[in-house]
Amino acid sequence: MTRKQAREEAFILVFEKEFNDNTVEEILETAKEVRDLIPDEYISTVFSGVFEHLEELDCIISDKSVGWKIGRISKTALGILRLAIFEMKYLDDIPVSVSINEAVELCKKYATGDDASFVNGILSSIAKEL
Repeated sequence: MTRKQAREEAFILVFEKEFNDNTVEEILETAKEVRDLIPDEYISTVFSGVFEHLEELDCIISDKSVGWKIGRISKTALGILRLAIFEMKYLDDIPVSVSINEAVELCKKYATGDDASFVNGILSSIAKEL
């Protein structure tokens, strides 16, 4: 599985958790059984890491999304933002520009053009501080 594919799988898991009260471990186990997902280290690290740092990530999103309460952000864009910000802050082996570009690509695939622009703006703002 390529990193791009792994990132997409991690996003799907993060998005799924938004609608599911199960633990990260239970969701991952279900994905293994139902979707035959074989999570690599990246998927496991990012999926669990997003929810370990959820309060911090959401605080960053709230600070940067001027005029937007976190509840107004689409679930898709929110999941992508959480994943990308986690990568940018905690995974030193991934260039920030790659995290931003891949997040925008996920938005283009799973969300709207407006979401892609919004996500790009938020992540670019965060990148300047990193």
